[in-house]
Amino acid sequence: MRIVDVCAFYTPHGGGVKTYVEQKLRLGPQLGHEIVILAPGDKHEVIERGPGARIVTLPSPRFPLDRNYWYFDDEQALHATLDLLEPDFVEVSSPWRSPAQVARWTGKAPRSLFMHADPLSAYAYRYLEPLLSREAIDKGFGTFWEHLRRLGEDFDTVVCASGELRDRLVAGGVANTTLQPMGIEEGVFSPANRDPELRRRLLDLCELPESAHLLIGVGRLSSEKRWPLVIDAVVAASQHVPLGLVLLGAGKQLRTITKAIAGNPHIRVLKPERDRARFATIVASADALVHGCEAETFCLSAAEARASGVPVIVPDRGGAADHAADGAGVTYAAVDRVSLAEAILQMEALQWRRTDAPVRTMREHFAQLFNHYAGIVERRLQPA
Repeated sequence: MRIVDVCAFYTPHGGGVKTYVEQKLRLGPQLGHEIVILAPGDKHEVIERGPGARIVTLPSPRFPLDRNYWYFDDEQALHATLDLLEPDFVEVSSPWRSPAQVARWTGKAPRSLFMHADPLSAYAYRYLEPLLSREAIDKGFGTFWEHLRRLGEDFDTVVCASGELRDRLVAGGVANTTLQPMGIEEGVFSPANRDPELRRRLLDLCELPESAHLLIGVGRLSSEKRWPLVIDAVVAASQHVPLGLVLLGAGKQLRTITKAIAGNPHIRVLKPERDRARFATIVASADALVHGCEAETFCLSAAEARASGVPVIVPDRGGAADHAADGAGVTYAAVDRVSLAEAILQMEALQWRRTDAPVRTMREHFAQLFNHYAGIVERRLQPA
């Protein structure tokens, strides 16, 4: 199949969507499919990524709140480009404006909406849930729920990477919803990468002895990741167990996070490690990964930790919760620092038991996803 991914979230400057897109461009042709990423950009450009893989950009304005991104503003040009590309299947990677634009395209190819974002969890629930019940919030955001329900009817399938998001969309009346968990990069993450000497050096950086426990946090330094909550919980738990916390990330909340650390020598913020082999070694050398965000659609960092044999301490809502299954970690009540501190101490009671729980790879993810798409195409071709 020629699969065209209308990807409004793509930016060459990095991020989770770029990582996902790069793997789709590499693995899709290996699985027998042609992959075209159709993304907004400063100008029209065709970037070849090898046989059966390319990125096509449409001239589009920059997103005003983050100049690293663009947005589709010319529906007619988008439709004309889809006509020229003649896709067998169209995937849309954003729940905002672009799926409605693609839904109005008159082409015959079946189409899917991949929920790479969960706006209700990332914004509405995060800001309003301390004041209102989720039921009340959903009622207040009825227009957005109507938008999602229309998309469920307009698209052949709505793909979710986490069970919690899939279940919530189904409960909200969104049709054609399916679960297709993502995976990790092949051959990178493994318990065999654990390096006791590196672990000792990281604990030394936290001014702690080798007998202490090393927690790691991975992700953008942004408000939705809730690093101050994680820091407070680690400080509380460290009154009972010697703990060091190393955060790997960059972002606009560095000053806020530094203030939350308040000079605590046992908590350090390091720049992201771009070397994948070294990053995998850092992850495998931790005693547990701790995560604060309840709005993840998958949570790659938790999946990578699980694949590294490292138990996870994650909120009980959002995509991160899936990675604590099968004895691979513990969950805590989302947005509750006391519950998180108790979960950290629960790891102490479990003797920081490492895990060998299975993790799917991105190759397995794409193989299953594309088989799902092929089944939809085949059903379309069957006579009524």
